[in-house]
Amino acid sequence: MPRRARPVRDFPIYGAGAGLVKLRGYPVHGGLYPLFRAARDRWYQRDMGFIGPDEMRASEPLPGWKGRFWRSDSMSFAQYAIDAGASIHEHHHPNEEVWIVFEGELEVTIDGIKQVAGPGTVAVVPLDARHSVRALTAGRAIVANHPVRHDLR
Repeated sequence: MPRRARPVRDFPIYGAGAGLVKLRGYPVHGGLYPLFRAARDRWYQRDMGFIGPDEMRASEPLPGWKGRFWRSDSMSFAQYAIDAGASIHEHHHPNEEVWIVFEGELEVTIDGIKQVAGPGTVAVVPLDARHSVRALTAGRAIVANHPVRHDLR
């Protein structure tokens, strides 16, 4: 009896190099396909989830910086409500940091260069760059760090 050729299946690959890959395997009900499907489902559950405000850790790490904090696998985030006059001292860390200002005005200093950041402004702090922030008015901002900053509280 001749062997039947195994069917070729399309399987989506997510992330870098996204596209379809052909997998030679058994019908959907058996073989390796269920393992690939399980891996795909774990990926969706981990990376495509939603985080509500009640699931975010809330704290005031510095006077006038009221924040909510959350993480993904490779990044950490903070959403701040900032009081006028509040500041973050000059510091540096081995993470790239991106500030997105939604309300108010922040004076952001990166490696000695000062600029006022208003609504819609994005400030990118390179790895290990010395930086500080001072709120000129009350405002709101989101800060993203890559890789994860484990010291954020």
